[in-house]
Amino acid sequence: MEGKLYTKTPRAWEALARPDGLDRRAHTLLLMANGRRSLRELSRLLGEDVRDLARRLAAQGYLQDVQVPVLAEADDEAA
Repeated sequence: MEGKLYTKTPRAWEALARPDGLDRRAHTLLLMANGRRSLRELSRLLGEDVRDLARRLAAQGYLQDVQVPVLAEADDEAA
């Protein structure tokens, strides 16, 4: 399962203010997506595989992928 991180977009925040616009699963995933939880962790918390739902919400503009910074190796910094 992917380790990709997702966070809410402004569109998601608007949708959360009107919970009748999304189904319960999508609404719950948007609530839980905070840019620090992986899809694996979200799936565990929600009790189901959320990869497809997360991809669909991202395609619809509700979620965005968070780029995790890669730490430089000690040898790279010394060069």
